[in-house]
Amino acid sequence: MSIVAIVQARMGSTRLPGKVLKDLAGKPMLQRVLSRAASAKYLDKIVVAMPDLQESVPIERLCSELGYACFRGSENDLLDRYYRTAVAHCADTIVRITADCPLIDPQVIDLVIQQYMKCPAAMRYASNIHPTRTFPRGLDTEVFGFDTLESAWRNDGNESWREHVTPFIYHHPEKYEIIAVANPEDHSRYRLTVDTQEDFQLIELLYQWFENQPCSWMDIVTLLQERPDWTRMNSAVEQKVV
Repeated sequence: MSIVAIVQARMGSTRLPGKVLKDLAGKPMLQRVLSRAASAKYLDKIVVAMPDLQESVPIERLCSELGYACFRGSENDLLDRYYRTAVAHCADTIVRITADCPLIDPQVIDLVIQQYMKCPAAMRYASNIHPTRTFPRGLDTEVFGFDTLESAWRNDGNESWREHVTPFIYHHPEKYEIIAVANPEDHSRYRLTVDTQEDFQLIELLYQWFENQPCSWMDIVTLLQERPDWTRMNSAVEQKVV
């Protein structure tokens, strides 16, 4: 069984253009995402899925330099891009990660994969964000099988849902077994993703604090609990709603 993480990345962010290649403590943010994801024990491969646009060339170049596979696909139909990436790389199980999560935690990735593997249902979906979020935003991990992805790809006729890959799956619990991966304590108030400059400033501060040393998501939460003023840096940022 091939477990493939597909990391969606694009240059055309509306609120922070070019953020995926923005310098984060000496390395492009995308490289930070890939490096942390690569430490997950259960991943067989990581592929970066980008829009088939000229502006994706720098992303493709970075992937080549770092030795990661990449795939070009639809700009707006993310579901189609994921499906075709999975086909091209013979993925049996897909792990969805986004390139705006430079503090993605390999232990969280492994946890969601483990919970997914424990479920015997053929058509299943596991995540730490649906139906309830208890982990900080920015550790988002979704796991589903190729058959589940293909089913959504064939049946999802909602263009806005297809921009976000998985809504058709978790909005149809009658079709798919939904596995919720939760933390015993709710830390969902913390925002560790990068959509805006305020988000980036917080993440940059965290990287500087840990001086590029390995840190877990709980190390980060513990620090933020001690420094509530840091969390106020991006507390006013509103998350886009699917």
